[in-house]
Amino acid sequence: MTLGRRNKGRQVDGILLLNKPLGISSNGALQKTRRLFSAAKAGHTGSLDPLATGVLPICFGEATKFTQFLLDADKKYSATIRFGISTASGDAGSDIISELGAQDLEIEKIEKALASFRGNISQVPSMYSALKHKGERLYKLARKGISVDRKAREIKIYSLEMMSFRPDKFPEIDIKIHCSKGTYIRSLAEDMGVLLGCGAYVSKLHRDAVGQFDQSESITHEELESIEKTGLMEDLDCLLKPIDAGIKHLLAVYLSESTTFYFCQGQPVVSPQVFREGTEGDIVRVFQKEGLFLGVGEVTVDGKLTPKRLVV
Repeated sequence: MTLGRRNKGRQVDGILLLNKPLGISSNGALQKTRRLFSAAKAGHTGSLDPLATGVLPICFGEATKFTQFLLDADKKYSATIRFGISTASGDAGSDIISELGAQDLEIEKIEKALASFRGNISQVPSMYSALKHKGERLYKLARKGISVDRKAREIKIYSLEMMSFRPDKFPEIDIKIHCSKGTYIRSLAEDMGVLLGCGAYVSKLHRDAVGQFDQSESITHEELESIEKTGLMEDLDCLLKPIDAGIKHLLAVYLSESTTFYFCQGQPVVSPQVFREGTEGDIVRVFQKEGLFLGVGEVTVDGKLTPKRLVV
C-alpha cells in the first residue's frame, strides 16, 4: 500500500464568503484564501471568471463534502452589457470579432428583448466556459482556436431587470439577474446581441448572491490579510459559517443517541420525525439530539433515513 502525501496545514471546517477581486481566477482566489487560513483542505463552489467579481463561497475541511448543494443553488448577478460589439469570448477578455455599432438602438427594443429571456429558456454554453469536452476544459480548446458542438441546456431566469440605459454608438445597459444554476451571463449577452442584430458582450460582471449567501456577508482578501497579520487564527475562524450553512433550506432531523450510532455506521435508521415530515427522495440535514451536525441523509421508499454524506 502506498501512502499519499499528508496535507499540510491545520484542520479548519466551515464556509467563508469571499468577495473575489477582479483579475484573479477562482482557483487563484481559493489558494490565496487557503494559505491565509493555513488550512489543510479547501474548495470553492461555482467558478467566477478572472474578469468577474463577487460572492465566491470557500468551503474548508468537512464543509467540502456539501459543495454540490451550493453548486446547485440559484445565483444573482449585476452585469453591464455593451451593444454593437461582439467579442470571441462574450466578455471583455478577448479580441473583438465584429464592430457594427448600435447608435439607433432604443430602450423599448432592449426591454422587448429582455422579456424573451425571462422564464424557462434553452441556452448553449459558451466555448469559454469551464465545462469539459473529452476531459479538457472548453475555454482551453477555445484559446487554441478549437470550437466543438455544445448541447443546449434548460435554464431558468427568475428575474431580469434593466437598471439603467446609456445611449451611444456602443450603448450599455446595467442589469440585475436572478437565475438557476448553469446560466452563463456571457451567453445571455451574446444571444441578446444576436436577437437585436447588433452584437453584444458583457463588459462587467459581479455575483451578488449564491443561494441564501448575499454579498453583504462577504469579505475581501485585504480584510483577511489585515486580520491574519495579528497572528490570531481564531479571529479568522470566527468569520466561518457552520458546515451546514449552505443547506439551511433542507429539513432538519434530530436523532436519538442510539439511532445516531447506527446512522454514523452507515446504516439506514427509523426516525419518527422522518415518518411524519419526510417524503421519499428528500435530502435532509441530520443532527444528534443535542444539536451536533452529523451530515445529510435521504428518505427511502420505506420511510427510513439512509446516510448520504457524513462529517467526521
